[in-house]
Amino acid sequence: MSLLDLFTSGKHRKAKTYFADLVKIAFADGAMDENELRYLEKMAEKLDISDSEFTKILEHPDDYTGETPIAYDERIEQLYYFTNMVLADNEVKLDEVKVIRKIAVGLGFPVKNVEVITDEAIFLVMNGNSLKDFMASIKAVNNL
Repeated sequence: MSLLDLFTSGKHRKAKTYFADLVKIAFADGAMDENELRYLEKMAEKLDISDSEFTKILEHPDDYTGETPIAYDERIEQLYYFTNMVLADNEVKLDEVKVIRKIAVGLGFPVKNVEVITDEAIFLVMNGNSLKDFMASIKAVNNL
């Protein structure tokens, strides 16, 4: 761990681990296409990920372990953006679904319900639902 890592804000560290999970989804099928790269670039800007961090995370996403947000709405919001990453190339591949299910468990969604939650998430994003509608639907499916 570098000295800089010791002084990285908790918020920025979380942003980098969140971004690394997006990268893992992009590479789940073995390759990243142009649409996935554009989505990652958009999210990097949103998350304030520098060009050097972008490159480092792209090369070694497994070096960043995810941190689960405490707030339930934040976890659903992350699931929304992860699901958008799955659909960035307009295809849903089994390897990507496996990764998003693993990430959903890491976000704190119940293992017994994660398949239903992620299937619903994919359906909602495929059909262009807003984040607000996505959140309401995921809460209904997760029975909270």
